[in-house]
Amino acid sequence: MTKHSHLDLGNFLPYLINRVGSALVANFSEHALAAHDLSIAMWRVLAALSTNGEQRQIDLAAMTSTDASTLSRLVTRLVRLGLVTRSRSKTSSREVVIALSPKGTALVDRLIPIARQLQDIAVAGIPAKDMTVVKRALRKMHENMAGG
Repeated sequence: MTKHSHLDLGNFLPYLINRVGSALVANFSEHALAAHDLSIAMWRVLAALSTNGEQRQIDLAAMTSTDASTLSRLVTRLVRLGLVTRSRSKTSSREVVIALSPKGTALVDRLIPIARQLQDIAVAGIPAKDMTVVKRALRKMHENMAGG
């Protein structure tokens, strides 16, 4: 009789992270993004621009953990929706700069409270000090996995 490996899925970190992330994405997509024809990847781009201001497309790709070709397609769609602008960098004609449009800024301003409310629902009953540790640990895990 051979010994089989055992994995307690309910206690396996990648499964737990994915399960929470999937539930948050599904809820936010259904209750906020779908009405605006946005995907979660598009939302990440809008949120990153809202937080950090205009960005070179290459920096935006790194910031949102999106490969460059996928980001280019997302930006094209966001430009068509009138939510972002795309222009050549003032410092290099080879660089593309992406910025929120006024319409994009207004939409992000309406969606952020919904995103925060979902986060509040997800973390209900967890002390703030514990959430600080969880967020620090998740950032470190991402750094470890990204090779940084």
